[in-house]
Amino acid sequence: MAFRFLGALFGVAATLCLTVPEALAQAKVRVGNVNTVSDVPIYIADKKGYFKAEGLEVEFIAFNTAAKMIAPLGSGQLDVGGGTVSAGLYNAYARNIGIRIVADKGSSRPQYNFSQVLVRKDLVDSGRYKSFKDLKGMKVAIAAVGTGNGATLNAALKKGGLSFSDVTTIDLGFPDHLIGFRNKAIDAGITNEPTSTLAVREGVAVKVDGNEDLFKNHQTAVLLYSDDFAKNHPDTALKFMRAYIRAARDYNDALKDGVIAGKGADEVIATLVQYTDIKDPKLHRETVPAAINPDGFVDIDSLASDLVFFKEQKLIEKADIKAGDVVDHSFVQKVVSELGAYKTSN
Repeated sequence: MAFRFLGALFGVAATLCLTVPEALAQAKVRVGNVNTVSDVPIYIADKKGYFKAEGLEVEFIAFNTAAKMIAPLGSGQLDVGGGTVSAGLYNAYARNIGIRIVADKGSSRPQYNFSQVLVRKDLVDSGRYKSFKDLKGMKVAIAAVGTGNGATLNAALKKGGLSFSDVTTIDLGFPDHLIGFRNKAIDAGITNEPTSTLAVREGVAVKVDGNEDLFKNHQTAVLLYSDDFAKNHPDTALKFMRAYIRAARDYNDALKDGVIAGKGADEVIATLVQYTDIKDPKLHRETVPAAINPDGFVDIDSLASDLVFFKEQKLIEKADIKAGDVVDHSFVQKVVSELGAYKTSN
C-alpha cells in the first residue's frame, strides 16, 4: 500500500515537473527594430513589464531600414515589425507576401509634426526661398520617392503650384540630411525628428512648415504583423497588442503642448535614452514627438491619399489595390473593447 502511494506521489511529481515549466514558459515574439523614436510604445511596454505581464518574451532583431523587414515578415521569420508606409508594402501584399498593418506607430498631426519641410538657412536668409513655390529647381532630400516622405514633398509642391518633376529628389537617410545641409549638397529636405531639430540647432536649416498646412493627419509609420503571427498565433498577437496599446497610452499621457512634458514624461525620456542611440535627454525634450493613436487605429484616409501619389508615380504593381486592403484592425478593436477608449490624463 505504501509503495503504491509513493509510486503515485512520484508520478504526480513527475507530471508537475513536466507541466509547470511549460506553463511558466513565455511566448517569444520576434520584433524588427530600426532604433527609431517612433518605436517608443514597444520600448515602454518592454521597460514597464507589459510584455512580461502578458507572458511574452520580446526578442529585438536589428535592421538598417524598415524595408528590409518585409521579406522576413512575409516568410514568418519575424513576427512584428514597423516602419513607413511605402509603395513596397502594397506591392508585397499584391504578391501575396504575408504581411498586414495592424496599428498606428507614428503620425504627423497639429502640434506633433515630426516630419517637416526644411530649407537651408542661407537660402532663406538671402530671400531665395520665401514660400513653397520657391522649391522649384531645388535639390530636395527625402527618404525615398515611394514613401510617405515623398508624399509630403508632393503636397508641399502642390501648395506652391508645382509638380513633383519641378525638383530634383535625393534619397538620403534622415541623419544624412544634416550632413547634406552642412555641405550644401541639398537645398531642402523633408526631414524627420530628431534630425530636423539638430539642423535648426546647428543653424544650417530652417523649418519652413510644420506640416500643419499640408495634412490634418499624415499616417507615416505603422505596426506590422506577419500573417503567420496573426493567423497561427492569434492569442499571442492579441497579448502583444494589449501591451502595445497600454504603452501607447502611457506615451500619450506624457505629451503636452507639442513636446514630451506631460504625466510620466521623465520616465518616457529615460526609456528613449536607454533604448535608442540618442543619449541626450535634452534633445528628446526639444524635438517634436510623433503622434501615436492611443487606441491604435490607423488613418486609412491618409494612407489612401499617399497611395494615390504612389500610383501617380507608377510605383504600384496592382492598379486596383486599396489602402484598406492591407489594414487589419481586428487586434486593436479587441483591445479597445477590453480597455475602453483612451481618456487623456492631461
